[in-house]
Amino acid sequence: MTVLGLARVWALVFSAGWGWAAAQTPVALQAGSPERGKALLLQRQDSGCVLCHQVQGLPAGGALGPSLVGLPERSTKDQARERIADARRFNPQTIMPAYLSTEGLNKVASPYKGQTILTAQGLEDILSYLFLPSKATP
Repeated sequence: MTVLGLARVWALVFSAGWGWAAAQTPVALQAGSPERGKALLLQRQDSGCVLCHQVQGLPAGGALGPSLVGLPERSTKDQARERIADARRFNPQTIMPAYLSTEGLNKVASPYKGQTILTAQGLEDILSYLFLPSKATP
């Protein structure tokens, strides 16, 4: 990720009011890893992505959410980043979890209050997998 890209992520944090932990500043982000992204996408307990979405190169997923196959042809990485971070910004009635926000959440178990589902690095890893050229899927 370029310095400009990192600056844009940081600007989104402040403009959207996402509850990112201070330790997850963009300076600490590494380039996304498709391998780590694939592992996160497959984690049914942590991210849950494959419970609702079909994802290129992964075992059959759910059909509740839109298919993520061919995502690079219909979305930019920045658009996908914003939707994954907190889809409520686009559809307040969505059932998709707010992966990088702690704002406005109700009935959160005490050990998880103030924690996001994904880290900023985890989101970058997922995006690196979703935006790989289709033949390069690890």
